[in-house]
Amino acid sequence: MTQPTALWAIPVSDLAGVARHVLDVARNGIPGWRLVFLTPPGDLPRELRAVGAEVVEGDFGPAHGLRSSARTLRKVVRRERPAVVHTHLAYADIVSALVVRGPRLVTTEHGIARDDVVYHRSTAKGRVMALAHTARMRRFDAAIAVSRATADAMVQKWHPKVPITVIPNGVDVVSRLAPLAPQPSREPGLRVLSLARLSPEKRLPALVDGFAALHRTHPEARLTLAGTGPEDAALRAQVARLALTDAVAMPGFVDPDVAMAEHDVLAMLSVWENCSYALLDAAARGMGVVASPVGGNPEILPASSLVDAADSGAVATALAAQGLEPEVRPGLVDWPSVAEMCARVASTYADAGARA
Repeated sequence: MTQPTALWAIPVSDLAGVARHVLDVARNGIPGWRLVFLTPPGDLPRELRAVGAEVVEGDFGPAHGLRSSARTLRKVVRRERPAVVHTHLAYADIVSALVVRGPRLVTTEHGIARDDVVYHRSTAKGRVMALAHTARMRRFDAAIAVSRATADAMVQKWHPKVPITVIPNGVDVVSRLAPLAPQPSREPGLRVLSLARLSPEKRLPALVDGFAALHRTHPEARLTLAGTGPEDAALRAQVARLALTDAVAMPGFVDPDVAMAEHDVLAMLSVWENCSYALLDAAARGMGVVASPVGGNPEILPASSLVDAADSGAVATALAAQGLEPEVRPGLVDWPSVAEMCARVASTYADAGARA
């Protein structure tokens, strides 16, 4: 019997953020469904094809404008005749709500915060977007959130007509690193890693302050701030002011797998996280993890990994404990695999069909 088609509409083509989720699903598949991915041209469609996915590249996304995006989506829906259009990110959600008629509409929310200014430049813009999302949510047959915190924020801000289904980002635990295993290529000492955009919501100055406190008692410790963004110059100035230039590296983009293998602790003191793949991957590898107790972080991590970002002494203590006391590292307990995540998505499609 021919499988029904689910069209995944993704309005960005870079390999940050939602791309990890999309590629994991493409590799695994959704049981009982044929998947087709609509994206703008770029790195993501190339990687999707490399894993054998069916991909349609088109003028879809903010860079192409609403009119072209709507025209592209209508054309693909007409040709592929999907039973489900599954959207990711706000732009695709809104375009689909405006133009798709017939197929069931499903959305996965990856990036909402209780505080509007985390993702919007002003509270006014946040309110406008909340009204737009409240309107478009009336058109959707199912809504998925990647954490309970995400689901709660969606209900609070958007008042959806359908129940929110929580499906965390699935991760496969492939292996665990030996605690503090000696590596010939690196000097001795605690290694702390940040994998985050250099932007205000990531609270990297607080991490640098916490590391400075750690460095006073563990002078061999080193910090890597991997990533790029608008806070680059300010962070470099802070590092210089604290006389940490020899202890802090800012290499820009790095391969996450390689970087994690070379460090002991991943630190993420963000204002908000929904269901961070960086935290999940670090915990799955057996790394130490230090994070702020916000958003979905407490759903991933135990209390021993959570710390007030504003308390530099507490940050330093947590970094040292997670790096030097492997028994307090979090691991992943009863966390869904990629296959389990995809099976839950299939169940959500079925439930949406029953409600239609």
